[in-house]
Amino acid sequence: MKPNEARNLNAEEIVEAVAERREELMDLRFQAAIGQAGNPRRIRAAKREIARLLTVAREKEQGQ
Repeated sequence: MKPNEARNLNAEEIVEAVAERREELMDLRFQAAIGQAGNPRRIRAAKREIARLLTVAREKEQGQ
């Protein structure tokens, strides 16, 4: 999800998206730990997407 797309979401949708991405990240880490990771870059991408969503949430919280 791009930052512009995230900015169009309301606060509840951002929280839901962060929860989904964290769950996905947990699954990816588990797969990597047991040696079934298909694409290791997905872990990095999931972490970055979480950071983007949290940044947008913080911007909205501060009223920017």
